[in-house]
Amino acid sequence: MKLKRQNLPQLPTHTARPAYVLDKVTAGIAHIGVGGFHRAHQAAYTDALMDTGEGLEWGICGIGTRADELSMRDALASQDYLYTLVELDDRPETEVRVIGSIRDMLLITRDGSETVVARLADPAIRIVSLTITEGGYCLDDSTGRFNAALPQIRHDLENPRSPISVFGLLCAALARRRSEGNGPFTVMSCDNLPHNGDVTRKATLAFANLVDTDLASWIERNVSFPNAMVDRITPVTSAAHRKNLKQQHGIDDAWPVVCEPFVQWVLEDKFVAGRPAWEKVGVQFTDDVAPYEEMKIKLLNGSHLALTYLGFLRGYRFVHETMADPLFVEYIRRYMDDDVTPQLAPVPGIDLAQYKQTLIDRFTNCAIADQLERVCSDGSSKFPKFTVPTINRLIADSAELDRAALVVAAWAMYLKGEDENGTQYSIPDPRAEFCQSLVEEDEGLAERLLGREEIFGAQITRSLAFRDAFERNLLRLRTLGVGGTLDLLLTR
Repeated sequence: MKLKRQNLPQLPTHTARPAYVLDKVTAGIAHIGVGGFHRAHQAAYTDALMDTGEGLEWGICGIGTRADELSMRDALASQDYLYTLVELDDRPETEVRVIGSIRDMLLITRDGSETVVARLADPAIRIVSLTITEGGYCLDDSTGRFNAALPQIRHDLENPRSPISVFGLLCAALARRRSEGNGPFTVMSCDNLPHNGDVTRKATLAFANLVDTDLASWIERNVSFPNAMVDRITPVTSAAHRKNLKQQHGIDDAWPVVCEPFVQWVLEDKFVAGRPAWEKVGVQFTDDVAPYEEMKIKLLNGSHLALTYLGFLRGYRFVHETMADPLFVEYIRRYMDDDVTPQLAPVPGIDLAQYKQTLIDRFTNCAIADQLERVCSDGSSKFPKFTVPTINRLIADSAELDRAALVVAAWAMYLKGEDENGTQYSIPDPRAEFCQSLVEEDEGLAERLLGREEIFGAQITRSLAFRDAFERNLLRLRTLGVGGTLDLLLTR
């Protein structure tokens, strides 16, 4: 059964489908970056709210800024913007659900900048949300400054009426709303980075100050940028996922999304033009997101990086395969318990011991088949956000450094492009060529790699103790392999 609106009544009875009338949904949210995570997270929460009978004015209009988003747009458009969310778990009680909260999608490359800016400037749009990846905010990781030299930013500064960047679009739309007296919208990051709302605000104001200081002042006074902690493991949709959905559930979906059952969203309640009542479907609103995001980023994302490069070097290709190895489980537990947990402030409503066990259970989920390559990707942007803060605190506290240094040493070995079995692979990172050049020669590798402040920051660069720990673990990986290195580390 092809997934389309007219076929919804014929779908299998066990498949959940919108309980609301699709024609009554209007767009109150524009979302930039419609990918798997957005469709498994914010769009799913919004669909759940609509299923309660309210929030129909908070439908989502997707916005794409990259040429490679055309295939996503065409897949969704071919099935009336419906798609299937499939939960994957080792337990049988999982949900298959058709989501209807996305009602349209515009692309810069197809519809043009003017059309996209006009949609963002429409007073019906009250929230513009973002999933543009950790590296999409145009801020230099070492200095924290906005990088105006990026090609898309240079284009927008030279062509302010036809922007192509996220921040060019936001500022053009806000300028139009200001001039037309329609008021601001909320800019809500759903990306997985610390203080994501503050980061979005900084980048938006930096761009605005380059084009119109009066506009920047207006944005600073009127636009809100709530911080958020988001969480749901969402692997890349594969041909096998589509085939299984068709064979097991009778649904022919061009681009379903697969995810784990676990989902979490902690959100700062700062919205200048109203918001959906997401708290009715499980979103936790708070005045201070910081303890939650630090817990999640250091424990979940930091642990992901701690296992992913080691696992890939060992020859594993899925997270659950890596976690089937007792050495990795013990290493991750020690990393979480001994290196990260002492750094965390109390988190309201969270039992950290239970949370860490939940992470182990999630990483071990065989059904999700989360690809190590996905977690490995964009390491040069992930390290500064997920691992460097933990290392900096360990250095400041004169604490044990070997477990954390092993994470960086494993990345250095991973960048060589060949695992312990001799299998070669490509490096999924926009800065792959540059990063690989840092590890090409063994002589002086530590100085070249750790000296990159845009990745590791000043504290690691200047720490002789960390450099010693890095070189020690790099030598162990070269001579003992991953298994031998973990054995030695865990028996000390």
